[in-house]
Amino acid sequence: SRIFHFANDGSPEVYLSSADWMDRNLTRRVEVCFPVLNIDLAKRVFNEGLENYLVDNTQAWELQTDGSYIRTTPGQGIAHMAQTNLMARLS
Repeated sequence: SRIFHFANDGSPEVYLSSADWMDRNLTRRVEVCFPVLNIDLAKRVFNEGLENYLVDNTQAWELQTDGSYIRTTPGQGIAHMAQTNLMARLS
């Protein structure tokens, strides 16, 4: 998803974008990033769109300070797969 969330010192802001911000998408194209100004809608976008992926502990990778990635694991907790959760919500 192309959702950006900024905590903004207690005044959260949510933005949506038309493309992921990779070099190939920002060269020779026009892309749009816009704020979600309605507070209720911004909360919904965060809760239903972004939070699901932030708690994924089976299919996600965490960027380390040295630039490498480590795959997340559920450990002792409950496994959460963002894609499976999204499909269950939508069906």
